[in-house]
Parts: sequence; structure tokens; C-alpha cells
Amino acid sequence: MTVRMRHTKAHTRNRRAHHSLSNPALTKDSKTGAVSLRHRVSPQTGEYKGKKVIEVSTKMNAKNRARAEAAKQSTKKEK
Repeated sequence: MTVRMRHTKAHTRNRRAHHSLSNPALTKDSKTGAVSLRHRVSPQTGEYKGKKVIEVSTKMNAKNRARAEAAKQSTKKEK
């Protein structure tokens, strides 16, 4: 049977030195000035590469309706 190599803190830390996270790549929208992740649809405008992709207002209304319904259900359960 072979002798295993030592597993020291120094070797572990030296290997993990390359595992650190980098800062996310952010871009600033030229129209609104909002900061967002690259290659993603802007959550404020719903645009990607200058084209309208999603309708943000309808999506927000649906999300708010779902939250209100969930709150209503939780208050019924408490009573």
C-alpha cells in the first residue's frame, strides 16, 4: 500500500486561494441609469439590447396580486 501525501493546512489554503469569488459584471443602462447584470433583461424596463422583451408592469401586477392573495390566506389560517 502506498503512503498517502500529507494533508496540511498550508496545502489546502494554497489550493483554495483560487476559489475566491470575483465581483459581478454590472452595466449601467444608458436610458434609466439603472445598474443590472450583463446579458440579462433589465428588471426596471424589461428591455434587452434596446428591445422590449417583457412587459414589466403586467408582471409586477401579477406578482403583487399573488402576494396579496398569500397574505389573505395566511390571515385566514391564523383565525
